[in-house]
Amino acid sequence: MTNVAIILLLVGASLSAQTTGPEKGTLVIVGGNLQDPAIVKRFIDLAGGPGAPIVIIPTAGDADEYDQYYSGLKAWRENGATNLTVMHTRDRKVADTEAFVKPIRAARGVFFAGGRQWRLADSYLNTLTHKALNDVLARGGVIGGSSAGASILTSFMVRGDTKNNEKMIGDHTVGLGFLKNAAVDQHLLRRNRQFDMLEVIDKHPELLGIGLDENTAIVVDGDQFDVIGQSYAVVYSNQPVAGASGRFYFMAAGDRFDMKTRKATRQGNEWRPLMGVRPPQN
Repeated sequence: MTNVAIILLLVGASLSAQTTGPEKGTLVIVGGNLQDPAIVKRFIDLAGGPGAPIVIIPTAGDADEYDQYYSGLKAWRENGATNLTVMHTRDRKVADTEAFVKPIRAARGVFFAGGRQWRLADSYLNTLTHKALNDVLARGGVIGGSSAGASILTSFMVRGDTKNNEKMIGDHTVGLGFLKNAAVDQHLLRRNRQFDMLEVIDKHPELLGIGLDENTAIVVDGDQFDVIGQSYAVVYSNQPVAGASGRFYFMAAGDRFDMKTRKATRQGNEWRPLMGVRPPQN
């Protein structure tokens, strides 16, 4: 094999593993315990305002049934949303019907509530519902999720084990894939999980790891995301990160990350690079 061919193969492999957001639409990925009105309002605004049709999917929870009296709607109503629909099934055959996905066809926003992310994968992965969710983004809508609803949004799903959600790489690892070549962990600092993602990127170095603390979110627009909320987002990478000497670093509200260049910047008089953090050595 010639040197030119080897170079082309390496370039192709690099491009195929590039972390990318959706070509159209927006993602709002929340680290759990969503109480910050600013995050909810940002989602509502991205969907088109208080009257925009928004679908809430609570399937990650442990209840058998959910309806329009679902308690998780309270925060949305308190922040002005007036056109809310609850969708839920644990039957993949139902999720694969046009009748079930009808509300998503009209939705400008879809939000996944918390619980266990493997329940979402079992119910919706590779069904007509999954396709309809991609269509929401294709027409410029917004998809979001909190806690388990955050981890399901990426291509690689962490903490998807059906018996032990402390396992980072469990028996379910495939997410809905709206954020490609990435993995998202949640409840990061609140549950002392800040080093857990290193296991994942050691075994899957092509991935970008993102950890989100509670009441904190990233807003993904194209191949960039901004941090909003009350605490920190943490970025993990085995690939070179511009301006960082460590394997991960903390980002606060107002910070921005470019997933193509792997460059994090902080807004001030000018956008300036953030520095990385190295984990403690054994």
